[in-house]
Amino acid sequence: MSSTRELPATPAPTASSGIKGKSVRRGDTVFRGLSRIAGIAILLTMSLIALFLVWRSIPSFTVNTANFFTTSEWFPDQTPPVFGIAALAFGTLMTSIIAMILAVPVGIGVALFISHYAHRRMSAILAFSTDLLAAVPSIIFGMWGLEFLTPHMQGLGQWLNDYLGFIPIFRNDLGQYSKSIFIAGVVLAIMILPTISALSREVFTQVPRGNIEASLALGATRWEMVRQAIFPFAKPGMISAAMLGLGRALGETIAVALILSASNSINWHFTEPGGNTFAANIALRWNEAGSTGLSALIASGLVLFIITLVVNVVARGIISRHAEFRGGN
Repeated sequence: MSSTRELPATPAPTASSGIKGKSVRRGDTVFRGLSRIAGIAILLTMSLIALFLVWRSIPSFTVNTANFFTTSEWFPDQTPPVFGIAALAFGTLMTSIIAMILAVPVGIGVALFISHYAHRRMSAILAFSTDLLAAVPSIIFGMWGLEFLTPHMQGLGQWLNDYLGFIPIFRNDLGQYSKSIFIAGVVLAIMILPTISALSREVFTQVPRGNIEASLALGATRWEMVRQAIFPFAKPGMISAAMLGLGRALGETIAVALILSASNSINWHFTEPGGNTFAANIALRWNEAGSTGLSALIASGLVLFIITLVVNVVARGIISRHAEFRGGN
């Protein structure tokens, strides 16, 4: 009987053994540290912005003789100062809501057509054309809306007044259809369309091919496949795209300032002239404002900052509830 000599077991390589393993560990540590620093820097920057806005807003709050949240007038430099954000908040929210109602269905439809319906060559052309809208400066959209869209929207405004005038938002008692919240909302919808379309398209292309083929193999039509396989997986991504578009609509300045009449009044007739937004009001009144007026404008910017922050926090909470966003199941 021959005896075999057992060789000593060789220890398995660890992450700390070898030059390569040490470099990987060091790289992970450096990357973790840089990521932590970046996250802290973002939080610190937002905190400093909030502190600056609060600090510069306090003087206007101490001298204001009206309710800041319910007053529509904006006369911070008169004696005594009277100003509030009621009309600004109304105009900002209404223009953004109109933009979202128009842009979200169109943007998602364009993204779906490009990713799953159009021919490859056509989809490339449509994707490039849609993304090209994002490169157009906002002032160009504003001038286009003022000089071209406004005259051509008069017929639509008259039609809405004639056939849907029993709804207050469509009724027009002045017979004037320029510089309205409705036109500003349409321009904002065109501006946020490429953002919603591009992000939704990216999410649609990430849907697992197996999910699509399984749905079609079970006899689903193309539209049923979209509802059963694509939309459930892409829902968090579509919400993210819509919220990013809403963020841009809330803070748009030049385009809205050119189109709206800068009237600080609440008018539920959206096709009539009137309305204003936080960003447009700041842009139009900054140069002519006194010390109290500047502080009041910064206070309105603080409110816009809080609104945008709340919108993003709510959107993030909605997204985190969907397991499809994390695991794709």
